[in-house]
Amino acid sequence: MDRGDRRDVAEPPTEEFGELLRYTGAGYVLGLGVAVVADGVGWQRSGWWQWIVRTVTGEGESLFEGAFAIRRRMVGGPGSLAEAYGWGKIAGLCVPWIIDGASRVAGVNVNGLEGFYIPYFYAMTDQLGANAAGLVFFRRREGRWTRAVARYLTHPVMLSGLALLAAVPAGLFVARWWGFTPDTQVRTALETMLANLCWVPPAVGWLAERRRTQRDRRGSG
Repeated sequence: MDRGDRRDVAEPPTEEFGELLRYTGAGYVLGLGVAVVADGVGWQRSGWWQWIVRTVTGEGESLFEGAFAIRRRMVGGPGSLAEAYGWGKIAGLCVPWIIDGASRVAGVNVNGLEGFYIPYFYAMTDQLGANAAGLVFFRRREGRWTRAVARYLTHPVMLSGLALLAAVPAGLFVARWWGFTPDTQVRTALETMLANLCWVPPAVGWLAERRRTQRDRRGSG
């Protein structure tokens, strides 16, 4: 890889994960507000409104993060892991719609134990996309897949994302097994919010940025 290629994907001093972190909270608030309105007008069991609530609550931040990635690309400059993360989030946006629709057509009780995986995909498919985009980012930056995988497996943002991808479905299964049922839109929103831990990797990245900035300031001082 030549210097020009490396400069195109170099990490800037701040990867801007703090900005991504705010988007999850906005998605939570908006999704819960939609759920309260839907329950208030008597649409507690509406499949269409459940789709909207899960989309906004579980993937609302993906729309914001996708806009962030587009804005970063329009501004120009070196690509960052945060930007790649945003592109990956928006890439996984439509997958849960397909899974949800196919499950309903197949007769799966999406609110019962057998449908525990539905909120998982609404909450975490964008995380799958983000982790895949992160790996591609490291491949471009490092020049080899072996080095990219090694960097991926030592980066705290990527590792926290992998941990969530494994832990969230187990938690959803246990909650449904214990009798939780998303039989109102507010309960649907709360289940999706608890499953949507996509704020954790950006939080890890934000903390890493702060530590790096503080270390650099001490070094320069």
